[in-house]
Amino acid sequence: MTTTVRVAHSPDSDDAFMFYGLASGAVKAEGVDFEEALSDIETLNQAATEGRYEITAISVHAYAHIADKYRLLDSGASFGDDYGPTVVVPKGSSVRSVEELSGKRIAIPGKWTSAALALALRLPVFTPVIMDFKAVGDAAKRGEVDAGLVIHEGQLTAEEEGLQVVEDLGKWWKGRTGLPLPLGLNAIRRDLPIQLREQLARTMAESIDYSLAHREPALDHAMKFARGLDRKRADTFVGMYVNDWTRCLGERGREAVALFLHEAAERGLVPRVKPEWQER
Repeated sequence: MTTTVRVAHSPDSDDAFMFYGLASGAVKAEGVDFEEALSDIETLNQAATEGRYEITAISVHAYAHIADKYRLLDSGASFGDDYGPTVVVPKGSSVRSVEELSGKRIAIPGKWTSAALALALRLPVFTPVIMDFKAVGDAAKRGEVDAGLVIHEGQLTAEEEGLQVVEDLGKWWKGRTGLPLPLGLNAIRRDLPIQLREQLARTMAESIDYSLAHREPALDHAMKFARGLDRKRADTFVGMYVNDWTRCLGERGREAVALFLHEAAERGLVPRVKPEWQER
């Protein structure tokens, strides 16, 4: 008898890369059939409130709201290590610092994204305008908002899209804490039997190891989700968010997650939670 496990992640090149081992069939789990589900990260954050998927990518921010349903996996993280989501304004704008945007309208890529939480920590007072992450840069360029908070590939293409960066939140966080900025994690549903959770935690780690060890075919797979990036820049983007932090967070990575959520809770931005991890 087999168990069906639904694995959800965003249709982005970095997520597609890390799940290549599973998607290609090279990595398997005895007695388990995997079904892949794709949605943007904010949709997955909201789906996690219902416990819709057995394993799902979530924003670190979202974990504070769904910790009753999911435990965190030690593999599959996306961290910004001295880089991360960027605050952008139209090229030629007089804005030179994020502080000048205090009280202004800033487009954010989802209420529960980690980028939005990082910005709230950096800039305590602003008016968030929630929209699809793909629309943020254009909205800022057209002046529909005073600035935009860009994630994913937009971090690499801002300049050629007529935008200028006024703040890199990953750089800000690293400079202040000495830690990488935690953005995305994989989470597993708490109500699964412990033996299955342990097996799935091992399998997810194996998928990431396989992808990193077979970079070229994994990148071929990721290119299907690169949204116009050429292969060189897609490789750069994947390398930014699928690396040793993704393979295993370790104590330093766990410290970064805990500090991020602690500071947010201290400011009343999220419920207070203590991250719990599913061991392999």
